[in-house]
Amino acid sequence: MSHFLESINSPADVKRLTIPQLTELAAEIRLRLIQSVAKTGGHIGPNLGVVELTIAMHYVFDTPSDSFVFDVSHQAYVHKLLTGRERQFHTIRQPDGLNGFMLRTESEHDSYGAGHAGTALSAALGMAVARDLSGGKEHIVALAGDAAFTNGISFEALNNVAAQTKRLIIVLNDNEWSIDKNVGAIAEYFHKIATNATYVNLHDKAVGLVEKFGGKAALHVARRAEEAAKGLVGRGMIFEEFGLSYFGPIDGHNLPLLIETFKFLKAQNKPVVLHAITQKGRGFQPALEGQKKFHGLGPYHPETGETKPNAQKTYSEIFAETLVKLADGNDKVVAITAAMPNGTALDLFRPHHPTRYFDVGIAEEHAVIFAAGMATKGYKPFCAIYSTFLQRAYDQIVHDVCLQNLPVVFCMDRGGLSGDDGPTHHGLFDISYLRNVPNLVHMVPRDEDHLADMLYTAMLHPGPCAIRYPRGTGPATPVKPQPQALEIGRAEVLREGFDVAIFALGAMLEEGERLAEMLEAQGLSAALIDPQFAKPIDAECVSRYARRCGILFTLEDHVLAGGFGSALLECLSDLDLPTPVVRIGWPDAFIEHGRVDALRLRYGLTAEAALAKAEAHLRVLQQEHQHRSMAAR
Repeated sequence: MSHFLESINSPADVKRLTIPQLTELAAEIRLRLIQSVAKTGGHIGPNLGVVELTIAMHYVFDTPSDSFVFDVSHQAYVHKLLTGRERQFHTIRQPDGLNGFMLRTESEHDSYGAGHAGTALSAALGMAVARDLSGGKEHIVALAGDAAFTNGISFEALNNVAAQTKRLIIVLNDNEWSIDKNVGAIAEYFHKIATNATYVNLHDKAVGLVEKFGGKAALHVARRAEEAAKGLVGRGMIFEEFGLSYFGPIDGHNLPLLIETFKFLKAQNKPVVLHAITQKGRGFQPALEGQKKFHGLGPYHPETGETKPNAQKTYSEIFAETLVKLADGNDKVVAITAAMPNGTALDLFRPHHPTRYFDVGIAEEHAVIFAAGMATKGYKPFCAIYSTFLQRAYDQIVHDVCLQNLPVVFCMDRGGLSGDDGPTHHGLFDISYLRNVPNLVHMVPRDEDHLADMLYTAMLHPGPCAIRYPRGTGPATPVKPQPQALEIGRAEVLREGFDVAIFALGAMLEEGERLAEMLEAQGLSAALIDPQFAKPIDAECVSRYARRCGILFTLEDHVLAGGFGSALLECLSDLDLPTPVVRIGWPDAFIEHGRVDALRLRYGLTAEAALAKAEAHLRVLQQEHQHRSMAAR
């Protein structure tokens, strides 16, 4: 096999290749993606689908002078391979290696970092307007998947493009999939265009013309295909109604056609949309056969696509199974996801209660208001959204749910560090951004059974609730057949003590147990408390141990700023109690990607770090012990 990929040190090297060589390069890239991501895990399906698109973009345009903005940017692996990072590619998503998304600090070719959908058009328009103001001539290209157009931000940007700039290229990468099958009217709209029989016939002619003569004749036929599609769909394409010129749909895997089309679009002095039809997972049969198109996954076998099965159920699976049971006994329970049925495990709920399962697309704001609307009619919506993605719906949480005190339950998967997905996916802020909102109850389970209890408690509670739980598996605590309701705002004392009290929240309980053992080894009596609730905090419990103990510890898988430790400090202030508090949590920084255990060690989220941080206070406590011992003699 050829070795063109090894010779690519920058996009300039791509431009030196002939079309047949570029075709071989595409095959090499696919092989490299399949083999490398098999070891590291990652977003294999989306990247296999944009190989030719990315090659053609780099062949025609010139980064970093020109700017590419990838929506979500999980499909930027090919871009990384073509921009001087081929030799580092084996480190992707690994500790201290390449990030799994675009990262401005990683390369000058990464013009805009993103990990959430729907941002590409707004960002690209901002870049284009800044270029226009500066008198620049460079090109701005936004590559957005069709699923991004279920996101309201994309339409807010579309509404503004034609009024703000005369030069912007938007590439609609249409593969019918985000993480699951795309849903809604927009998905149907794009499908209607792509399956127009007249278009298909003309498209085949265009391909032949490109191969035989080149660009102009093919573009004429492509334009006729576009008009045919227009006639089928109705009066005026949606993009043209927004003032953008629409081209396509074209085959997103036909390199000659893509290159000629990009050359043509590069010369246009108007904002344009190129509609490219691609195949997610192309070139990897297991991905094409898989229901989820191998969107994002852990390490897998490079030939079969098989992943190592989990012997233990994840928190997400426990959530879904518990919700099925709750829905079995309560016909008002409904489940809502924003295009994440697999990530939140609601695909396990869907077969049991298909009429009470709702995927609203990548539209978190809409999901929350939709849930609020259902709640006004007596339903109990469980809205399953990653902690990091729920940030996008903060206004709706405040104004539409909590202000009206509606019984919506926010099930925040990936609450805490999300490991190899990095800072765009870490759920480290939800306690801070939710505990200041009136009417909301915020719960944090310590294990799988505790999660089931909290879901049951939330179902019974007449107001809004939030439950944060980690990515992956827990301590493998068996789940009771019937969950038990918790008393709202009541902490649970797991171990009594009189010198020191440790408030260990959720996933940090294991470190709390280790810390208690270390303190006992030093001759100190340590209480271990599971707060259970980030809001409301158990003021009576805090008061009791603050008056009894010489030090309070708080441990949380969350930023220290505004987190549970901050809530405890506020509680002590209200009680006018001066007991010193040692807080363990994440610093005021965006945490990089990597293994959770390694990052906790690096940033001091360990029992050892807690002891070191409390050294001065512990010294005073031990001196008091010695004085009491001497006085007793």
